[in-house]
Amino acid sequence: MRWFVFLLLLTPPAYAQSVVALSGVRAQTVLTAEMVALTDAEIVGAFASLDAVIGLEARVNIYPGRPIMVDSLGAPAILERNQNVVMRYTRGALIIYSEGRVLERAGVGERVRVMNMDSKSVIFGRVGADGTIEVGI
Repeated sequence: MRWFVFLLLLTPPAYAQSVVALSGVRAQTVLTAEMVALTDAEIVGAFASLDAVIGLEARVNIYPGRPIMVDSLGAPAILERNQNVVMRYTRGALIIYSEGRVLERAGVGERVRVMNMDSKSVIFGRVGADGTIEVGI
């Protein structure tokens, strides 16, 4: 038992790190390496790696010295609110295209609300890399 306690005392403590903003970051700004740094505190819900945040877009304003929370960043937006888009419904060999209007900003892979221009109904879809909206997923 003494050896176990002795080994625990020799083991260095594990430190967790969190990403914080070095300066104020406005919403809709893509983060760069100069805007963020690591701190030696583990903050629940915050990013733990610089590589994970660089290139992402701020969804909300982030204040200097504050941790960067996972839900405050997202993929850079490729669609703006009220932008006309092509919606695609695919089921097996059946493919249906329709025109829609995006109701919020969105990046690749994000779920977004879209209004069908023909029926005026609002549906959800996922943004593709080419800007089309996959519906019925």
